[in-house]
Amino acid sequence: MTLSSQATHWERTHFERSLRRVQQDVLRMGALVEQSFRLSHQCLFERDLDAAHKIIFLDKQIDQYYRQIELECATLMTLQAPVAQDLRLLSAFMQLVRDLERIGDYAQDLTEMAVKLVKYPPHRCLKEIEAMSNHAQLMLATSLVALADLDASAGEKVKRLDDAVDIAYERLYDTLAYQRDIQGVVEPILLLGLIIRHLERMADHCTNIAQRVSYIVTGHRN
Repeated sequence: MTLSSQATHWERTHFERSLRRVQQDVLRMGALVEQSFRLSHQCLFERDLDAAHKIIFLDKQIDQYYRQIELECATLMTLQAPVAQDLRLLSAFMQLVRDLERIGDYAQDLTEMAVKLVKYPPHRCLKEIEAMSNHAQLMLATSLVALADLDASAGEKVKRLDDAVDIAYERLYDTLAYQRDIQGVVEPILLLGLIIRHLERMADHCTNIAQRVSYIVTGHRN
């Protein structure tokens, strides 16, 4: 092996290690987002208001990872000489962390709504909304496992779960929007409407993540 080929081999090995490090950072960020989602669920459905304080700290960590990973990807794109497959991976990572960051933001919003909602009696739709939240959390977990394993087949499972979330959203929206004879203030109805919309959007971002994993593996967009 010549000195030139040795240098090329070393550079490639170093680049591949850098890619694996970025992937691990994305997974660490994903774990924080999962935790944030769980806390918002506890705040909403178990009325655990301490979760609202914990999520603020988590959101700062998530944002820090988001900025760090974007910078790492941009640096690898500009300072190294990535081939087409590498560029696909790096661009997918940059899009994927945006989805994770948005899910984290929505989770924090949900806790703020939960704090406002706690002063009202539980609404009869709350159990169905809780099931919707469980589905969305399962979508996130499935998408992150797919990223860890680079499993392109997980997209179909996540899509089926997303369909269930969409159906629940439509049903709950109709129930809330056309509710009659509301006693007292309408704030809890408005909050529940926002909550189901947030959960529906979180599920969409989870679908995006699974699709981006499929793109990393296959090179084809769904």
